[in-house]
Amino acid sequence: MSILRSIPFLLLSIPLYLNPVLGVDLLSYICPTANNFTASGPYDNNLQQLMASLSTQVPPTGFGLGSFGRSPDRANGQALCRGDVSSADCKTCINGATSEIRRLCPYSEQAIIWYDHCLLSYSDVKFFGQIDTSNKVYLLNVKSVDDPKTFNRKVGELLTGLSWEASHSPLMFAKGEVELGESKKLYGLTQCTRDLSYSDCKKCLESAISELPSCCDGKEGGRVLGGSCNIRYELYPFLDV
Repeated sequence: MSILRSIPFLLLSIPLYLNPVLGVDLLSYICPTANNFTASGPYDNNLQQLMASLSTQVPPTGFGLGSFGRSPDRANGQALCRGDVSSADCKTCINGATSEIRRLCPYSEQAIIWYDHCLLSYSDVKFFGQIDTSNKVYLLNVKSVDDPKTFNRKVGELLTGLSWEASHSPLMFAKGEVELGESKKLYGLTQCTRDLSYSDCKKCLESAISELPSCCDGKEGGRVLGGSCNIRYELYPFLDV
């Protein structure tokens, strides 16, 4: 079950971001539910506890989840930092996410926010261990490659291999690169939220890869951001060293 409703394709240039917060790049956010909670009410109090918990729980390991309160006012949420970022950068991103999601989605019972370094989502419905198939954001580099057919094949091969690695890794994260010739390299990343099983992680990543032709065909860079997994490829190194 998805925690949020589906959204249409969002095609954005990679360098274009919504708003810089605390030194990290905000990529996108969704707060589609029409159901709102009351300020200072039971759900609001539970959500505040959840945000505080994620802020302390996530940075040491890069992932965390939790539930506070009882139905129908239970607040469920999780947060994930990109697998290569430091604990300090993870903390900065999560702190920014917990404050910004409340500002951007005031009183919304469900919301999700993506940064370059982290993702955070919450809902009044318990969603742990389920693939979010509906909520995705597509970003692309507006530049096109000279040989789309060959390039697309290389992208698919790299990300498919990285998907296998991520789905067999305790961190559910993989990164890699391949030579393209003429001193060019292709860089890739795959990652899942760690509430998923290894098999569901692989399914999520395979689904994301299958959508690249629709959003990013022949483009120098592309990303699929989901609630349960994300993928990215570029012709330049984009990960932290």
